[in-house]
Amino acid sequence: MKKSRIGKTLPMRGLTPEEHEHLDQGVAAGPQLNLANHFLIAMPQMQDPIFGGTVVYVCEHNDKGVLGVVINKATDMTMETLFERIDLKLSNGLSGRTGSEPIMFGGPVQDDRGFVLHTPGRRYSSSLTVTDEVAFTTSIDVLEAVAKGDGPQRMLVSIGYAGWSPGQLEEEISRNGWLTVNADPRVLFDLPIEERYTAALKLLGIDPLMLASEAGHA
Repeated sequence: MKKSRIGKTLPMRGLTPEEHEHLDQGVAAGPQLNLANHFLIAMPQMQDPIFGGTVVYVCEHNDKGVLGVVINKATDMTMETLFERIDLKLSNGLSGRTGSEPIMFGGPVQDDRGFVLHTPGRRYSSSLTVTDEVAFTTSIDVLEAVAKGDGPQRMLVSIGYAGWSPGQLEEEISRNGWLTVNADPRVLFDLPIEERYTAALKLLGIDPLMLASEAGHA
């Protein structure tokens, strides 16, 4: 995966001093740093065409690397279009609001497949429970449930996901590519797409305009 164009190491908001020291030492992902259920917020100076301006929800972080989903970059595909492509039909009454919901660009990995972040409930054949409020499902049975009107109460559907090899994300964070903060499900599921970046920054108490100004004078 292409790495971000990022600068020198600075103390990072959202990380404890111990976690920042861990990053400075260049240690691969491990129990000292686990960013599952965190937002990664791209710094304004990130010029990467894929991740610039994005917020990524981290689903899994272990010694094999990091898996996440971009939550604020919509494709031109809607739920209705996706369901047509996979030969599913929304039940009566769902084709309106549900059918018009946009599909996110979740990342460049497996960008021909659908992935679903959703509130936990019934179990699906290939599902990871991240927290009591967020699960990540890769199997089509979750979309089959949605089509029948029996799907999760809140969800975000993406095409593709974001992945980092062991130690890669830690390096990008140490070079001031990303801010990190504990995720808020309201930002993930409830806010309009265009408000999610600013809302994620506000979880850190950061004024987006001030951050952009500081980046402009770096």
